[in-house]
Amino acid sequence: MRLRGSVAVLPLVLPILAFSACAPVDDAPSSTANTSSGSGSAAPDDCAVDSLPLRTAGTLTVGTDSPAYDPWFRKNDPTNGQGYESAVAYAVAEQLGFSRDQVTWVKVPFNSSYKPGAKDFDFDINQISITPARAQVVDFSDGYYSASQAVVALKGSAGAEATSLADLKGLRLGAQTGTTSLTAIRDDIQPDTDPVVFEDTNAAKQALQNDQVDAILADLPTALYISAVEIPDSTLVGQFQVSSGDAEEFGMLFEKGSGLVSCVNQALATLQDDGTLDQLQQKWLYDAADVPELQ
Repeated sequence: MRLRGSVAVLPLVLPILAFSACAPVDDAPSSTANTSSGSGSAAPDDCAVDSLPLRTAGTLTVGTDSPAYDPWFRKNDPTNGQGYESAVAYAVAEQLGFSRDQVTWVKVPFNSSYKPGAKDFDFDINQISITPARAQVVDFSDGYYSASQAVVALKGSAGAEATSLADLKGLRLGAQTGTTSLTAIRDDIQPDTDPVVFEDTNAAKQALQNDQVDAILADLPTALYISAVEIPDSTLVGQFQVSSGDAEEFGMLFEKGSGLVSCVNQALATLQDDGTLDQLQQKWLYDAADVPELQ
C-alpha cells in the first residue's frame, strides 16, 4: 500500500533478508519459495548495455503506478531518484550501465502489472510482492526489500487497544484491493466480518478517519508513514509476519521469459554486497525496531 506526502525523519532498521526472494497481491498463497525466476547467472558480456533485451535500444524503461507514494517515491515523481524504490531503480540502472537520462518511466496500474502477456516496460517496481501465483505468469527479480504487515488505528479507538491478532478479530478491518494486506486480514486475522476492500490507500485512510473501519492494514513502511505523517491522531498498533512463515519480499517484475532478469539480479547482488541497499533503506524508510509484534 502506498501514500502521498513528504518523508518523516525516523532512522531505519528494516532488515533485507537473504537474496533470492504489498503490496498488492491476488488471493493466493504468499509463500515466496522458489518464485524468483532470475536464479540463472548471465555471462558478463550478456549484461553489456548493447546486449540487453530492451524494449527500446539504449533505454531502460521502468514501470510504476500513479500516484507513486511515499516513502517509496517522493512527490509522486519517480524520475527524481528520491524515495526508496526510485533510488533502487536508478542504482540498478547504473549497475547495468545506464545514465539517468537513459532511464524512462511509464505508468502501470498495479493490478495490471502482474497480468499475463507482453509488457511495455523492461521491469516494474511498485512494492510488488513475489508470490507463487504471480510467478506463474510473470518473472521476478530477487527480492530488494522484506516487509511485514502492520495495523493502523485512530488513537483512543477500539483498534488502538489491540495487543494481539485475536484482539482484531471482532473489529472492522480494511485494506486496499488486491494487496497482501488484504490477504493477511483474511488468512491471519480471520475477522468475524468480511474486511472492507478499498480501491487505494487514500480511500482506506479516509474510511479510517470517518470511522467506517476500526483499523487498516498496510506494509510496515507505509503504515509507519501513515501514523507518523499522514494521520497524526492515528497510532501504529503493531506488526506481524504472515502465517506462511515466509518473509514477504518485494521484487522487480518482468514479462515472462525476460532475458533481463539475471542481469538485474547481478546488479542487485552487487548493491546488496556493497551496502547500497542498506544505505538506501536507512535513508528512505523507517525505524521498525520499536513497533510491537502482534501474535
